[in-house]
Amino acid sequence: MIVTVANQKGGVGKTTTVVNMAAALAELGRSVLVVDLDPQGNATTGLGVSSRTDNPGVYDVLIDDVPLAEAVVQVPENDEVRLVPASLDLAGAEIELVSMVAREYRLQKALRAYVDEHDVDLVLIDCPPSLGLLTLNALVAGDELLIPIQCEYYALEGLGQLIRTVDMVKEHLNPSLHIGAIVLTMTDSRTRLSEQVADEVRAFFGDLVLATEIPRSVRLSEAPGHGQSGVSYDQRSAGAQAYRAAAVEYTRRTIDLTEPSTASEQVAP
Repeated sequence: MIVTVANQKGGVGKTTTVVNMAAALAELGRSVLVVDLDPQGNATTGLGVSSRTDNPGVYDVLIDDVPLAEAVVQVPENDEVRLVPASLDLAGAEIELVSMVAREYRLQKALRAYVDEHDVDLVLIDCPPSLGLLTLNALVAGDELLIPIQCEYYALEGLGQLIRTVDMVKEHLNPSLHIGAIVLTMTDSRTRLSEQVADEVRAFFGDLVLATEIPRSVRLSEAPGHGQSGVSYDQRSAGAQAYRAAAVEYTRRTIDLTEPSTASEQVAP
């Protein structure tokens, strides 16, 4: 299954969710491939891989048709997690893709070829905070969408545009795409605002919202500086435990352990 993790609003925990869900799913015995599609490359460095290298990365896959297998690297902390790293060149990919043939399908083509030939249970794509061609490639390549939503005042701002983009992709480019789950991030049980936002998101998206909420955690923030996921950096921290619980819940809801299953589809107003 290919899961696109997207939300065009920045700072909502997309990369943190990708890195820690990958680590937690690997602990459950799943083989995970992370694709870092964000030019900032935070998922790459957060998994202990340098973005400053001569080895091919996702830019080379998208622009130069380098086979994905040549860009995949092993993540130091876990043998079950592999990565297609971002590089500094990825910042120019949006412009270079504009004139390319079948520009929306380039990641899909590369991923399908890789998945057909390699043992991988789950692909997690970390998207940039925008709805440009990189994110569009991720939506076309994905089987389902995982949306992190920060429990702050403007949590739902801009989500309507994301839903409209998903509907457009479903209609014209990828009919099988659907929202698989919503994960609430950066919750703070000490504030009423956090609880109110969580209630509002649950009222809007219903059962698509994971019961597990990800709390604000200093340990999760510290982990990328050590090239580790929060799950391995401090296994007993509240953030690590929350991502483990979220991984278990997500697996039970949308990834049957024996065969892929489809989450029920919901169209937001």
